[in-house]
Amino acid sequence: MILFRNTMRIKEGHLDGFKQAVREAVDFVERNGPQLMVQTFIDEERMLAFSYQLYRDSESILRHWQLADPYISKVMEHCTVEDFQIHGEPNDAVLKGLQGMIDDGRAKVTPRLTGFVRL
Repeated sequence: MILFRNTMRIKEGHLDGFKQAVREAVDFVERNGPQLMVQTFIDEERMLAFSYQLYRDSESILRHWQLADPYISKVMEHCTVEDFQIHGEPNDAVLKGLQGMIDDGRAKVTPRLTGFVRL
């Protein structure tokens, strides 16, 4: 399994647009996406949002990116990624898709030690 933790800075004046875009994106992936779990939290005082996404494997991540690209683009109109944590061991294709954020220090991969999920 691979867990993403995304910390986003919401642009000034974009809070309502961000919320709407995230709701639309999450509604879409709930109906169509491969994620096992998606949760988003907002700290309005600091204009930060935190998104958690749990995937079964790298293929699920690649499928999500194909399906949800238009929704991701709409969300990104309202925020910037400050920190992106990848917990698990994604394949080379996923790492390639994240390479820009890895190179500039916003993304970090942390290998899994142990654990389980109860759904």
